Amino acid sequence: MNSCDDIVNILRYLDNELSGAELESFRAHLKDCSTCQFRLEEERAFSIVLHRSRPLYRAPEELRSQVAEILKKGPALGGVPGVYERLLRIVQLRLLNCWPHLSSWGTWVTALVVLCLCLTFAPSLVRRVHAASYVETAVAAHRRYLEGNLAPEVQSDSPTFVTAWFAGNVPFDFRLPAARDGNPLYRLTGARLFSYRGQNAALVIYETKREKISLLVASAKCATVAGGDEVRSGNLVFHYFSRGKFKVITWSNHGLSYALVSLLSGSARESCLICHQNMP
Repeated sequence: MNSCDDIVNILRYLDNELSGAELESFRAHLKDCSTCQFRLEEERAFSIVLHRSRPLYRAPEELRSQVAEILKKGPALGGVPGVYERLLRIVQLRLLNCWPHLSSWGTWVTALVVLCLCLTFAPSLVRRVHAASYVETAVAAHRRYLEGNLAPEVQSDSPTFVTAWFAGNVPFDFRLPAARDGNPLYRLTGARLFSYRGQNAALVIYETKREKISLLVASAKCATVAGGDEVRSGNLVFHYFSRGKFKVITWSNHGLSYALVSLLSGSARESCLICHQNMP
């Protein structure tokens, strides 16, 4: 991969702001620049996450006014304050106990409390967005592979050979389990490097008689796993997602994040069998 990173034109391209000769020039560049291709998929995946996270509809102004009036009147029904109102009061009391003179600041105290709440809940929101971005990137990579736009850089059914090929090419220690003799349900067919958030990740391809499966592996330092329908299996927590016709399972283990994409809707145990089916 080369070092080009034409982020400005990538964003303009996604926003449909390129036209004419400028659009044709960028498309021609995109065909030959693998770095820009990867970055384009990353930005597109992130845009999809933001689009899905925003409210689908805006409440009518009349309803918004009614809710605002209810909130002004005080506690929620039954005399029990709402969660955020209780948090607001608790933090206000803690601040005023430590610095009594803040009571004369009025609005500034409330603003400080709101800032504290934002700092408390923002990390969780950011984590969810990053996790969703990892899922969308894995789906985009799988779709590109199915369409023939993301060919394997190495073709082999030997886990040992593929593991050796990844050594030194990814910034983490990644090893595929050694295969044993038998008739496996899923057959390793190849692998390639894939850029995720500026770092090389491992994309491993498996096949059945009728199905193609991709496994995206990245460092947990840059790839977050969270959300979805959570299922615990032993010490691992699996996260299940549906993205159109695709099923995605993500999990983390030993400092690595995994995203398995296929049309299969198996259990957490069955997802392990794709890599570990031939192990004793």
